[in-house]
Amino acid sequence: MLELPFAYVRPEPKKHGMGNQIEGRLEKGQSVVIIEDLISTGGSSLKTVDALREAGIEVAGMVAIFTYGFQIAANNFAEKNVKLDTISNYNALIEVALEHNYISAEQVESLAAWRLAPEQWGK
Repeated sequence: MLELPFAYVRPEPKKHGMGNQIEGRLEKGQSVVIIEDLISTGGSSLKTVDALREAGIEVAGMVAIFTYGFQIAANNFAEKNVKLDTISNYNALIEVALEHNYISAEQVESLAAWRLAPEQWGK
């Protein structure tokens, strides 16, 4: 066992037991990096930031596996003053998919349009 600090942050406090939203070994003033799988708008990830900050934890930043690169996410992270680094992103995914012929050049335009306004897609 590594015996390193680790915590899990629920979307909201538990409705039973101790009612904790944050479970794990964290102390006020401690600095953390949040690890996420996917960033779309950043909404749920930034709720985690809020919960940790309210508990007196310093959020040094966030690391995610993938982001769609939506402008709303960039705006949300800037508003909360949270640095986000990702391993991969939508543009890289499209580039590799095109390179390996999983998608056609014609489909790239459609996929780019989706990324710019996913809420309007299919309307």
